[in-house]
Amino acid sequence: MKKYFNQMIPAVLISMLIFSSCKKFGDVNIDPHKSSGLDPALQLANVQLRYSGNFEVNEKVSTILTMPFIQHTAGIYLVKTGQFYIKNRGYTSALWNVNYGNDILNIVDAVDRSQGDPSKTNINAACRIMKVLLFARMTDLYGDIPYKQAGKGYKDGVIRPEFDTQETIYNDFFKELTEASAQLDPSKDQLKGDLFYNGNIVAWKKFANSLRLRYAMRLVKRNPEKAKAEAQAAFAAGLISSHEDICKLMHENVQSKDDDVRGNSVAVTINSAELPPKVTTTLIAQFVKTNDPRLKNMIRCYTEVNSKPFDRMDVTDYVVAEIGYVGVKPASYTYNDWLNTITVQIPGFGEKRITNAEQKAEFANYLIKSDAPFLHFTHAEVEFLLAEANIRFGLNMGGDAKSHYEKGIAAAMKQLSLFQGAPPITETQVMNFINSNKLIPGKEIEMINEQLWLALIFNGQEAYANWRRTDFPKLIPGVMAESNSKEIPRRLEYPLEETEQNAANVAKAVQALGGLDDWTKRVWWDKQ
Repeated sequence: MKKYFNQMIPAVLISMLIFSSCKKFGDVNIDPHKSSGLDPALQLANVQLRYSGNFEVNEKVSTILTMPFIQHTAGIYLVKTGQFYIKNRGYTSALWNVNYGNDILNIVDAVDRSQGDPSKTNINAACRIMKVLLFARMTDLYGDIPYKQAGKGYKDGVIRPEFDTQETIYNDFFKELTEASAQLDPSKDQLKGDLFYNGNIVAWKKFANSLRLRYAMRLVKRNPEKAKAEAQAAFAAGLISSHEDICKLMHENVQSKDDDVRGNSVAVTINSAELPPKVTTTLIAQFVKTNDPRLKNMIRCYTEVNSKPFDRMDVTDYVVAEIGYVGVKPASYTYNDWLNTITVQIPGFGEKRITNAEQKAEFANYLIKSDAPFLHFTHAEVEFLLAEANIRFGLNMGGDAKSHYEKGIAAAMKQLSLFQGAPPITETQVMNFINSNKLIPGKEIEMINEQLWLALIFNGQEAYANWRRTDFPKLIPGVMAESNSKEIPRRLEYPLEETEQNAANVAKAVQALGGLDDWTKRVWWDKQ
């Protein structure tokens, strides 16, 4: 993988330079087909890397906004915008501004330039699937967005892209994923440079169908009949069904910033913070109430050493012996709810004083390394979605809700083995957990989605979307005096630049929200 990264990056950077002149969506007034020499495979690889490797987007969308929204992390100044709902248009606009001017421009162009070319059948299908993944992140966070006209060239710079309704966009997602899955053919062109599945066409089919299941389940509030039909069709087409099918990107041990996208930028934003964020009391309480073996595996306490996370001493066992696992409350900073310094004896070291901040837990070092994998779609997520679909729709898709729930738990614990240095979770621990946390009649959907909330740690935007569509787990808003909202935001507001330069089209989208562009408004699929 390292060799491949080193060979590919120069070509990808060339691709990035070609498109980087259009930094804002409103400035995309060139014909993308003028760059006739670009290889769609390189464009796909570029977008794959940037999805989890772009620091600008992932610092703001994941670390600052969605992970605190969803109460995975808390406690430090960096995450206060998401933790306490303090509006910052620069943060909420980052994904829009970066994606439309680069990633969406690239992937739309890649789809267009490979369309109808019999020598590029599979690369076209993969690009169509990646296009759905990119736009889903956008529409799930903002609501109605430019879709059909996005990434297209405009000769007249006055023309601004129309917004498509989220319902229309989702309908096209189902069409695109269905067609792309059917189009993929192992006997046709090779997917050279593919960073998700190394060109495995069968795996790409499963990924496309699994995305179809994910987006089908987005509709359970708004259109349960369509949700049911699309979920059944996705299952019939073939889903991610094992650990080997997971869609992931294995990153390099690089502190990715600016145009270097080789490292996992979600991890980089955490491990490069002056102090890494803490985990919430909400997260710890979920682990504790179910006697989850992942608590000790994933949540640790460290000494503070010159802002270098990997030089810190692990003092978890000493802290836990004194006070148990302590996180930060959703409505607190690390320095609130002050803990007095404790003194412990560490073999081979001697006496050690452990401060308030050091007693409050955070994610284990192995999870926040720059070469940590980014998990786009896991076997665990598929199983939990199938379990929920079986409960909601009275279906039996490859097993009952109980069997899918149990497979989901086992898969969620196994996926941690993808992280280098992860302590093992034994089969006995998995079975003990399953036997102690059986589905309770009437609480199945809540229990399933509590487990999915855990499985989606470090995929903040997806955890946030899943919480909004189900309202599980039950979260108490982290409101402080400085908060701009007394409830957890349900979407991101449109960028000011877009509201100024594309006012008429933005106004139509705002009307669909009830006349106010506010982050407490709900996107289409989040309304009943």
